[in-house]
Amino acid sequence: MTTDVLYISHGGGPMPLLGDPDHSELVTALTELSARLRRPSAILVISAHWEESLPTITAGARPPLIYDYYGFPPESYAITYPCPGDPALAERIRQALEQSGIPARLDPQRGFDHGLFVPLKIMYPEADIPCVQLSLVDSLDAAAHIAIGQALRGLEQENLLVIGSGFSFHNMRAFFAPATPEIDAANRAFEDWLEDTCASTALDENERTQRLVQWEQAPHARFCHPREEHLLPLQVCYGLAGRPCESHLTATILRKRAGMFYWRAGTPGRGQ
Repeated sequence: MTTDVLYISHGGGPMPLLGDPDHSELVTALTELSARLRRPSAILVISAHWEESLPTITAGARPPLIYDYYGFPPESYAITYPCPGDPALAERIRQALEQSGIPARLDPQRGFDHGLFVPLKIMYPEADIPCVQLSLVDSLDAAAHIAIGQALRGLEQENLLVIGSGFSFHNMRAFFAPATPEIDAANRAFEDWLEDTCASTALDENERTQRLVQWEQAPHARFCHPREEHLLPLQVCYGLAGRPCESHLTATILRKRAGMFYWRAGTPGRGQ
């Protein structure tokens, strides 16, 4: 399997598609990323906006869109992204998880939430690449999500792009509170820790894994993530890649620093 792996901060609801100035750096970063990547044969998205008791995979041939946000202008609910699904890929994902001892199921009815269609409409606006979405597990256990990523190493699919779609900073109150030196310092300290954890070649993979499992010990972790669903797609991405990322990008989104991490297709690291 040749797989590019990418963790992105996807911004606030549909705002990146509405010309919001606080998302201009995000739009630029995603556009530049898609230009750097090989064109994928299919895309697997792990979205922060879907949790199930077991890992669950969209299995419809033409999944509808789920407008899972509230209070936005009417055009937000008329966004289209008519990409096809890929039921055969969904089944291979289920098998890869099951073969690693992780029970999983297919959902032929569920659509694509905005964790998929908002960033992909920026990155691949033609909507002609087959897409599949994989849920988080509602235990929100970091080690379990790393294990899901490790299980995906057994997936048979050439030129797959795996995207963990979350947000490296996700404190909703802080997004809309007046900026203070304390909030900015907490945001910066956690982002610095996250970059060091994912990119440093001084860490071995056991150390990197333990840091991502015990992420709550990071500086200001629970301030930056009162609930961890927007961070956990990163754990899945790292579990799949198993090594330090090749590149790290930073964008200011909603006046907060946010990170994105890219692992080029290659052999997973050892030591886990």
